Amino acid sequence: MAVPTFAVVGRPNKGKSSIVATLARDESVFIDPHAGSTRETRSFPMQVDGETLYVLVDTPGIQRARAVLDWLRAHSADASSRPAAVRDFVDQHRNDPRFHDECELLQPIVEGAGIIYVVDGSVPFGADYEPEMEILRWTGRPSLALINPIDNADYEQEWSAGLGQYFRTVRLFDAQRAEHAKQLELLELFGHLDTGWQGALVRAVALLRSERASQHRSAGLLISALISDALAWQTSQRVPQGVPLEPVQKLLFQRYRAHLVERERQCRRQVEEVFNYSSLARSEEGLALEESELFNTDNWYLWGLDRRSLAAVATSVGAVVGGSAGLFVDGATGGLLGGLGTLVSGAVGAAGSGIAALRYANEIGEITVKGIPAGGKLLSYGPARNLNFPFVLLGRALLHHQLLCSRTHADRSPLKLQGQLLAALSDSERRRLGRLFEDIRRGRKLTERREQLAAMIQQLCERQDLKQVPAGGPVPQDPRTL
Repeated sequence: MAVPTFAVVGRPNKGKSSIVATLARDESVFIDPHAGSTRETRSFPMQVDGETLYVLVDTPGIQRARAVLDWLRAHSADASSRPAAVRDFVDQHRNDPRFHDECELLQPIVEGAGIIYVVDGSVPFGADYEPEMEILRWTGRPSLALINPIDNADYEQEWSAGLGQYFRTVRLFDAQRAEHAKQLELLELFGHLDTGWQGALVRAVALLRSERASQHRSAGLLISALISDALAWQTSQRVPQGVPLEPVQKLLFQRYRAHLVERERQCRRQVEEVFNYSSLARSEEGLALEESELFNTDNWYLWGLDRRSLAAVATSVGAVVGGSAGLFVDGATGGLLGGLGTLVSGAVGAAGSGIAALRYANEIGEITVKGIPAGGKLLSYGPARNLNFPFVLLGRALLHHQLLCSRTHADRSPLKLQGQLLAALSDSERRRLGRLFEDIRRGRKLTERREQLAAMIQQLCERQDLKQVPAGGPVPQDPRTL
């Protein structure tokens, strides 16, 4: 079965390279805001598990369409000879610097590639575009046109009417924000334009859908492992007899905090690799997922559960004010949020200083002191016992996952990690998660509970993938006002 190949063509700076990056899912596609940055054709295979499903060809922009069309008209007698005239033009002018770009973009087409013609929907349609569209029609190759709204789609209707005179299929396609389903829809459309490719593209769509489900499964396993590890992790330090304990307590919290911050970063990198991102930049504006934000409970209502939801979860797992079930409950905030934000806000270093720092640190985990036979003490910090902590990890991980799902490989802007997702959970889902977290925390049926957690997170990932996220993430609402 032949591998379908698509040449992405159009004028300079209309988003051709962005279309290629999105449909090939390739970060290596060079995207430059300056016109004419692509001067040579380059092929980008779309692969799944080493199998090439289709190939995108990035091409230079059309520069001298009217001159090319004049030559073609002078060397063609009728419609049946037009494809041959295009081939002859390429053969005769491939070394002519005046027509370098036109020969580069026409070469893959005369070799059998389909055509994806790209225009900018934010600029008006003009008759000067017609020569290049006529040239593409002369090739006789299957084609479709994409209206890429680079700044806006103000002229979409104009372009649809004009393009419809030359192309059987015209679609609005935002290369920066086209969700996964729209990309698959485009492949299915091309299968209808060329029956010779239909079987290959039907298979490609099926494999890409299967891969997407596999990506959600992998993300669920990675996020579940992060939360399970965070719920169980503790760090210890032996202290000789007579050595003050307070500095060691601060050191333990610093070590604990650094470990979990790095563990969360590691999980995010792994999930990004699952979705074929290897060098994703991040924005640290607002509420980012870095450094002290993981431990800043002043902002936990954005990441985890609000006070009302936590109350229901606490009841379902048997937590009461005073922490008799082994879960920290802060009476100052209705028994639910903790106050570690006071510890980390404005602090230099990991744990701040003084007795207050240790008190707030103890609201996340717990420092224990045990005597050892050889003399001295064994100090331990952790595991985490704050009821909201695993929900905070989950909320941050789900937001990161959803932003990856709604992003394309043409989008080179920093990933803005802010917003709230756990508000969309039902009460029964929150209570079930709370019980899973508590069983994992206590080591009850650990393997079974971790598998159940991974399966539940996978379902949440799949559900979130069906939703669109506005640029910059969902707009958070402060549940403390409810």
